[in-house]
Amino acid sequence: MVEGVVVNFRRGRKTQKTNQMIILVPGYDAKKAEGLIGKEVIYVTEGKNKKEIKGKVTALHGRKGALRVLFEKGMPGQAIGKRVVIK
Repeated sequence: MVEGVVVNFRRGRKTQKTNQMIILVPGYDAKKAEGLIGKEVIYVTEGKNKKEIKGKVTALHGRKGALRVLFEKGMPGQAIGKRVVIK
């Protein structure tokens, strides 16, 4: 299991895809991060009612090892800067 940090939504100049996030894994470069494509990602919400939002690593994002993750439903804005687990 590897831990990553949610950096931002995948977005364009005027659009934002709420079910796609950019995730950075500390210590991983582009070659190392390529091995994570296809893995499952889990984000656990905070608070009393802990919910798991699952996703899948679909591709690399850029040249520095960031990952593009497609989640099953829209992610909350509070997820930015929080940790996720990659299995």
